[in-house]
Amino acid sequence: MSTADRPPHVNPYWAGLVGVCPRCGKASMFSGLLKLAEKCPACGLDYGFADAGDAPAIFVMTIAGFLVLGLAAYIEIVYQPPYWVHAAVVIPVAVILCVGLLRPTKSLMIAMQYYTKAEEGRRVK
Repeated sequence: MSTADRPPHVNPYWAGLVGVCPRCGKASMFSGLLKLAEKCPACGLDYGFADAGDAPAIFVMTIAGFLVLGLAAYIEIVYQPPYWVHAAVVIPVAVILCVGLLRPTKSLMIAMQYYTKAEEGRRVK
């Protein structure tokens, strides 16, 4: 492969957080909100290797849970509002945080899989 044929170096962290192809850095990895495209429309990278599993959901639940719990505790200690105010403030914040963090976290996991050439473990006979 000549130097002209090689794809440019793409920072996997940037590609993952932005949600672009980890090989070319030009096109989006997703065809929907969280649905992964079959392949990159720009360079043709097949995303068949990608399996983020439950890791993005676990990370998002941990981060968002910590932030939402901190917000709820702050509101309770400072303002001592009725429960419906907690629900009116905390539930939308939790939903926005979870949905907003899930896509970048999923694409970051996939970009790191591509960068490190991670594969499913196989049993050697």
